[in-house]
Amino acid sequence: MTQKNGMPEISGRTGSQPNRLAGEKSPYLLQHADNPVAWYPWGPEAFELARRLNKPIFLSIGYSTCHWCHVMEHESFEDHKVAALLNDAFVCIKVDREERPDIDNLYMTVCQMLTGAGGWPLTIVMTPGQKPFFAGTYFPKESRFGRIGLMDLVPQLKKAWNERGDEVAASADQITAALGDHSSGAAGEGIDLAVLDTAFQQLAESHDTVHGGFGRAPKFPTPHSLMFLLRHQHRTGKQQARDMVERTLYAMRRGGIFDQVGFGFHRYATDREWLVPHFEKMLYDQALIVMAYAEAYQATQNPEYRDTAEKTLTYVLRDLTSPEGAFYTAEDADSEGVEGKFYVWTADEIESVLGEFRGKAFSRAFGIEAGGNYADEATGKRTGRNILHVPPGENASVSDLEKFEPDRARLFAAREKRIHPFKDDKILTDWNGLMIASLAMASRAFEEPRYARVAEQAAGFILDRMADQDGALLHRFRDGEAGVRGGLDDYAFVVWALLELYETTFDVKWLKAALDFDRKMNQDFWDDAGGGFFLASRKTDDLLIRQKTIYDGAVPSGNSIALWNMLRLGRITGDPAYEERASALMRAFAGNVESAPSGQTMLLCAVGFGIGPSFEVVISGTPGADDTEAMIRALRQRFIPNKVVLLRPSGSGKPEISALAEFTAGQQAIGGKATAYVCRNHACAAPTTSIEEMLKLLE
Repeated sequence: MTQKNGMPEISGRTGSQPNRLAGEKSPYLLQHADNPVAWYPWGPEAFELARRLNKPIFLSIGYSTCHWCHVMEHESFEDHKVAALLNDAFVCIKVDREERPDIDNLYMTVCQMLTGAGGWPLTIVMTPGQKPFFAGTYFPKESRFGRIGLMDLVPQLKKAWNERGDEVAASADQITAALGDHSSGAAGEGIDLAVLDTAFQQLAESHDTVHGGFGRAPKFPTPHSLMFLLRHQHRTGKQQARDMVERTLYAMRRGGIFDQVGFGFHRYATDREWLVPHFEKMLYDQALIVMAYAEAYQATQNPEYRDTAEKTLTYVLRDLTSPEGAFYTAEDADSEGVEGKFYVWTADEIESVLGEFRGKAFSRAFGIEAGGNYADEATGKRTGRNILHVPPGENASVSDLEKFEPDRARLFAAREKRIHPFKDDKILTDWNGLMIASLAMASRAFEEPRYARVAEQAAGFILDRMADQDGALLHRFRDGEAGVRGGLDDYAFVVWALLELYETTFDVKWLKAALDFDRKMNQDFWDDAGGGFFLASRKTDDLLIRQKTIYDGAVPSGNSIALWNMLRLGRITGDPAYEERASALMRAFAGNVESAPSGQTMLLCAVGFGIGPSFEVVISGTPGADDTEAMIRALRQRFIPNKVVLLRPSGSGKPEISALAEFTAGQQAIGGKATAYVCRNHACAAPTTSIEEMLKLLE
């Protein structure tokens, strides 16, 4: 056996020497560095070894806060018997889905094509040339309950590869061809208002009229669907659309999916009632949920929505913010090897912290039961522990719950002494983009400048530390090092963040940066043949296929956000080239959208902007002056979704914004008063110094 870089060159290993993941930055990969499985990171070394040894590749994809990823590791990847089988039959590769979303998306598509389902851990077996021929998710060590275990599966796959290699290769070729067809997008003539109406009807049919949300269980927050429904109500006047939003936001705030003690939202609810969460907390969920609550606050002025958003931001700023001012990725569901242990309470624990009188009152308000309301996932038996929530029959408002704030604070202090879940402390450019956009939107909606300052600090980090010398974005930062070529989502989400920051601060540097990154994205990701954007840059050379996707899942697609960005940039700059490319993007995916409109709700938010009515508003006045601030405040206090707002500082010289938006050059303040220039659907009204008249023009 030869040696290379101090590690055995073939795929077997013995003893406690770390495998090749030990030199990686990803917390997820480092979690597997001491496995007896001879893991390789994704890269040429593993592929060359597989070709030389004529072994298939066992690809395992997950992420650091994934509960079932932990289970599969402890059960199988730490087991020497399983490891021996894997090392003998395969070259084994580990991928962090958050670090390489392009790889994950590609092979998750394979899994869904072959099995009809997907999830993590994702298990793929493929040829040395990366062509898949087997896919699944979690596999136990031993076969049970109709699910094959690795101890049986691995020998079968090895036998098939060795004895029916031609059949396996033919199957891999067929799957790869189908994958190419699936990954190209379905073009059409365009997307019209009828598709928006169909999406609304589909959401209405799946809406849970009792508990809010969509479908039965599990229930995901899907905040971009709520944002779409707010826009649909604004456009059509259909109260049902707003009712669906409000019922969902109300139920989520009271459910166990919201951390009633430490704030922030867990990833999803495993039940219809939002009581039992999957306990991990993801940065992207916090960002998108805050957006939905902030917009709902603008639409309704319900203080509960502001309170929920601000409590969620309290969690992010306290627990997910790095010393550099950027944002960490996630917190695990597990602590001490048990899912949810950090978050649940017995009735006795509550009373031991609060005392009997306050403890009983708190327990009544937050659904604490003597026998517990939380059942073990495997056995279904009550554990004696409780998930804090506001029982449905209580109908308590946020103001009613404020009387328990001292009790909550004492419970939080007691909980801080527990062993915390693992925190994934890598910084991802795309998810930071979402959080920056969210903070900027919250700053406007709540008139809270502190959120804007935090967003600017994080944006400065992205610009200073997450771009290379050529201005290209990098995807991941950890241990003082940025790395991994940026993907579509990195560019699209950062441009979104910078546009939100501009409309919050009116600092032109953010708009300039947005234009630069959008230009780079178009150069490196646009599909010249079919329209739309690929997930991976044209400079990416280690993928079987470059995919294009439009589905808005837990996180909106990069194409959806890119469409929204282009439409806004077109209106901000007055350059019709942006809208021409936006139209081409819509045509590239029109077939996908028409076949499943409710699965593309963030895209449809952008489509609604493009169809209109939409507005360009230029406020010409002295920055910081009372009349200028009053006009800006009036715009921000209302839900007016399809608009862009620019500030044109008054004065004799040409302002900086006019170099980017030339049409603003002549838009002077009238009579020394702050003046609004309002254009609707490319037609402009007479300028006005009246806030009331400005708002009337925006109706």
